[in-house]
Amino acid sequence: MTMLAPDAKPRWRSFLEDVTPDEVQRIVSGQIDRLELPFHKLQSFDPDFAEILLQDPEHILREGSNALKNYCIEMGARDMEPFIRVDHLPLDSRRELRRVGHADVQRLISAEVSVTKVSEIKPRIHRSIFQCSCDYEIEIMQRDHTELEEPLQCDGCGERKGRVKFTLIKEKCSLVDNQKIEIQEIPERVPSGAQPSSGMVILEGDLVNRVLPGTRIIANMIPQMHSERKGSRKTPLFEIFYSMVSVEAETEPFTEINIEEDDINEIKSLVENRRDDLLELLISSIAPSIFATRTLYWVKRSLALQLFGGVARVSPDGTRTRGDIHILLMGDPGVAKSQLLTYMSNLSPRGKFTSGGSVTSAGLTAAAVKDGFSDGRFALEAGVLPLSDRGLAAIDEFDKISPQDTSAIHPAMEQQKVRVAKGGITATLNSRCAVLAAANPKSGRFAPTSNNASIMQSFQETGLEAPLASRFDLIWLLQDRPERDLDEKIARHILQNRTSGVSELQLEDQIRGAAPVESDEMMATNHDNSEHLTTGFLRKYIAYSKRNIHPTLDEEAQSDLIKYYIATRNNYGKSWENSASSDYSLTSSQRKEQTEVPVTARALESLMRLTEAHARIHLRENATRKDAEVAIKIFKHWRHESNIKDEAEIQTGKSKAAQSSLVRSIMHQISDKNRGPMPLSEIIDRASIQSIDEAIVRSLVSRMKEQGEIYEPSLGTYEFA
Repeated sequence: MTMLAPDAKPRWRSFLEDVTPDEVQRIVSGQIDRLELPFHKLQSFDPDFAEILLQDPEHILREGSNALKNYCIEMGARDMEPFIRVDHLPLDSRRELRRVGHADVQRLISAEVSVTKVSEIKPRIHRSIFQCSCDYEIEIMQRDHTELEEPLQCDGCGERKGRVKFTLIKEKCSLVDNQKIEIQEIPERVPSGAQPSSGMVILEGDLVNRVLPGTRIIANMIPQMHSERKGSRKTPLFEIFYSMVSVEAETEPFTEINIEEDDINEIKSLVENRRDDLLELLISSIAPSIFATRTLYWVKRSLALQLFGGVARVSPDGTRTRGDIHILLMGDPGVAKSQLLTYMSNLSPRGKFTSGGSVTSAGLTAAAVKDGFSDGRFALEAGVLPLSDRGLAAIDEFDKISPQDTSAIHPAMEQQKVRVAKGGITATLNSRCAVLAAANPKSGRFAPTSNNASIMQSFQETGLEAPLASRFDLIWLLQDRPERDLDEKIARHILQNRTSGVSELQLEDQIRGAAPVESDEMMATNHDNSEHLTTGFLRKYIAYSKRNIHPTLDEEAQSDLIKYYIATRNNYGKSWENSASSDYSLTSSQRKEQTEVPVTARALESLMRLTEAHARIHLRENATRKDAEVAIKIFKHWRHESNIKDEAEIQTGKSKAAQSSLVRSIMHQISDKNRGPMPLSEIIDRASIQSIDEAIVRSLVSRMKEQGEIYEPSLGTYEFA
């Protein structure tokens, strides 16, 4: 049913006078320039009128804006163009993009979507003034976004187009800001095996620059059509595009995961009944088909904490500290790294998976694309990290990303913001996501290392830049070493797991009553009858916890973390000093002169994130000593396995002791070559080739001179005493 203009205007006038007089007064006083109207207000006032608005939104909203303008003028406003934006539409108007068809055209619908691309702003003629050859002026409201509508006949002289010329008077036209965005179905709504549907949306007026790529919104919009063209010819097919009416930003995370009251009760019951072995249950629920070796057990333990994550906090001075946990898996081929990453990206709410071999820095962060909407303007397109905002980004083959591209990842991982200044577009996108990365060695397999070897030696084999290691909270090394008993267990597990699976064709054709992949049940069993949580339930568990639980550390937990931090900083270096063997071949006196800092404040922040994550698993608002003990246990185990003696190793790839040993070796080489003299400039140049900072060289040379190991016969040249 289409409501005639005379019918719409009085209804709007009655509504404005009875329901929103205060808002209208604010428009008249210049405080606001629009009326933001929740749909339920109009529905409560006149249900039939509200229903007509959904059926014929363009006409009804236009009449509403006219009624609002006239009302404001009567109240004393001048030179004002107020308008109405309707939001919070009823759920029965919610549509999936893939199901929008001809029946929805020119209707008011809403859709939960993510923004993938945003164009720059261009002005569009909203109200045009044309002048005929006879000097008569004609006004036309431009409602078509694709082409400029011109007069067909002059109302002054009566001549038709073609016999007279109509000239656009630009200085008399009214313009409105115009922007295009590309929206896409949220991944959680996409059927298995299908591609996410996307659409182009036109934003105008106050709606421009309201959204950024990677953000999730509820778009209240009107589907419209325009004819497809092949060259200069129109075809009988039409393309659907959307005209935005209003935008509702996401106010609560993970709303795409529907959590019923029964689900909440099941989650609380699980936490209460399995309090003692809850973490073990989660470990067995992460990629159950992958056999957990000794190292993989600890990896899965840390992945469980990564799924829940810590709490991002903003300090009183505005400084933000991240809560997401970043983990790097380094391993030989065939140790199930890719399988783990795929499972985690599917399990985590808002998880994204990509491979370093096929992605650039623009694909990870954001790109400015020329002619992104086929209209000549630049568009900002979000990459994997912004699209994973509040979720998890799984990056396989991390070592295949070029050094130029990895530099763009540093701020995205630590500050969790992507800053873009390309093609005239300047923007800051959020990338508040946990990063789970996997890297392979360049040589195919990691070289065997001694028990005291640092994990940074293996890190160097990946070809990644050393400073990137400092962005990860935990780094695990998975090596494929033959062990008869373990190999037999793994082989049996793989065979039993494979034979217990159902044929993919049977799942697709629903033969033999095969169950869907995601079950509504809470528990499932493996081939060995061990229990684990189903993927569907675990996703709800994670979403509920991250949405509602924001733990803070109590005094006992803080005390335990501080004690471990201080004890490690003061005792860790001594144990290495007394060690019988060392990779760096330093004498005891030489080792004592080095300043080893085993952990820094960065490690303390990692411990806090792990503690908060464990508290979230148990739905605790206060992180207790138990949570701190688990965090310390995981961190201790990782530090023991990694054999990192000095925090400088994570920053530079070499400990202070290793750098000093290398500088000494360089000095001996120069002394042998020159038969004594060692120019400081030559020492610095050779050390820089080994990525050793000049300040470290100068500090060591100065200390050696003070201790009498070398002397300075001439300025800037040294010799051994």
